[in-house]
Amino acid sequence: MTDSAPRRARVRAPELIGKGGWLNTGDQQYTLADLRGRIVVLDFWTFCCINCLHVLDELRELEEKHRDTLVVIGVHSPKFVHEAEHQAVVDAVERYGVAHPVLDDPELATWKQYAVRAWPTLVVIDPEGYVVAQHAGEGHAHAIERLVEELEAEHEAKGTLRRGDGPYVPPEPEPTTLRFPGKALLLPSGNFLVSDTTRHQLVELAEDAETALRRFGSGTRGFADGGPDQASFNEPQGLALLADGSVAVADTVNHALRRLDLATGEVTTLAGTGRQWWQGSATSGPAREVDLSSPWDVAVFGGKVWIAMAGVHQLWAYDPDGGTVAVAAGTTNEGLVDGPGAEAWFAQPSGLAATADRLWLADSETSALRWVDTDGQVHTAVGTGLFDFGHRDGAAGQALLQHPLGVTALPDGSVAVADTYNHALRRYDPATGEVTTLATDLREPSDAVLVGEDIVVVESARHRLTRLRLPEEAVRVESVAHRTRRAATEVAPGRLRLDVIFQAPAGQKLDTRYGPSTRLLVSATPPELLLKGEGADTDLFRELELNPAVSEGVLHVSAMAASCDDDPANEYPACHVHQQDWGVPLRLTAGGTDRLPLVLAGMDEQ
Repeated sequence: MTDSAPRRARVRAPELIGKGGWLNTGDQQYTLADLRGRIVVLDFWTFCCINCLHVLDELRELEEKHRDTLVVIGVHSPKFVHEAEHQAVVDAVERYGVAHPVLDDPELATWKQYAVRAWPTLVVIDPEGYVVAQHAGEGHAHAIERLVEELEAEHEAKGTLRRGDGPYVPPEPEPTTLRFPGKALLLPSGNFLVSDTTRHQLVELAEDAETALRRFGSGTRGFADGGPDQASFNEPQGLALLADGSVAVADTVNHALRRLDLATGEVTTLAGTGRQWWQGSATSGPAREVDLSSPWDVAVFGGKVWIAMAGVHQLWAYDPDGGTVAVAAGTTNEGLVDGPGAEAWFAQPSGLAATADRLWLADSETSALRWVDTDGQVHTAVGTGLFDFGHRDGAAGQALLQHPLGVTALPDGSVAVADTYNHALRRYDPATGEVTTLATDLREPSDAVLVGEDIVVVESARHRLTRLRLPEEAVRVESVAHRTRRAATEVAPGRLRLDVIFQAPAGQKLDTRYGPSTRLLVSATPPELLLKGEGADTDLFRELELNPAVSEGVLHVSAMAASCDDDPANEYPACHVHQQDWGVPLRLTAGGTDRLPLVLAGMDEQ
């Protein structure tokens, strides 16, 4: 008798441990044994990470479709110090509408047990408690759904599948006027327009910054144009006043740029298709025909609407006259590299503010304040890269921020920075090159607007706008500096074999119709770490040579693979792109490994 079940590598799943405990379970604590009989998907995420937020949205349909057999569990694994605070995780779970249990793992205990190397990573556990697949990055929902269907059939036949309600218990809604507001705009009337992000609406507040006058949007996730009650948004963020008196809106999860007519309340779409941009998509063209990726903020600079395209680490620009949109700066590689716009690297740009000669931006994942000049050159004022952050004032070259989301131009030529994870408002003065702290004890400030001699701050996690008098003197703050908390991988100096593991999902194959379907890009910080192996190629493996004179550094790896349905009879097979960026801290040591496996999809069986 032959066994018809698919053969898979199976490893017993380690226990779920997290010092912060469980959220969205009605205070119940769970072990893997409690979930036996269900298919479990662990989603290793952290709330700063735009790719993690993309995966949350990818999983929604899968969760709904298989709700009686599948349990998704978010394992919150912090990058920044602020993300290890339990209340911050509670806030993030509500802010992003996470509708499944979440394990708060501030010390990365479960992350280490599962040997995770990147955010986001998805691990599939079968009903008998074995790990059967691992996927890093975005674009895997279709593959996981196919695997879930296989596991349902296999374990139904074995009698090891248990159907029924899952452990998710939604939190009680809170009756606040705003809920995790994102950005604010001072209107010509003196009122404020605020993106009420978690409620999927825009709200007009009176001059007191408290009284709600009008709401725009249905209040449920959706992508529809129309009047103030018919239109719908999906976690809107940035706002900018256009020349005709209307407002451009960064409709983040809809991957779109919308327009609000303040007179009528009518909402229309300026740019985007509602689909997320992937490698290979158009990078310019008629605005309604080009895909965007998580636009987070907007600002008018040089006659165009610049877009902080957080989802692909770029700046784009919308031309209101021509109705076109195009990449303006950034390569899609994540990091901090200055220079001509076409060569610059960003890391989740999330806040914009324009002056006559500079477009300022808060580059959140590098904890940096940067700017673009009128020639399109990119410069950095504060910040050094993906792994260093903290709260330190003084000369800009050594000052530190922590995941800033907003920036505001001040009348004297300086800028205020909404230093989100430091709960502070900071100031950078280009004339002196100094960074100071204007205010502390703000709760996740995400934006600020100038009103006369006051500055009104969006206190996102306090669900309000807070008015401050701009102080004449800086607040004194104890300096702290941090590095990202992940343990370094110990590798031997000299030759290192890099293997990106990719197995096409069942029923699919690599898409080679138009040439190679895979791409691997490798670089290092500092660059001297790599003696050989830097650059782009189409193979998913690479022989690297590490410099024995460099004791530690970070290996930056970006991988992409495209797979399509493997059916010769289908002239137009469905195709999917899988992609992920890794930043792997390395420590060179004589006894270290000479092979570095990174799982894009599948299991490393070596």
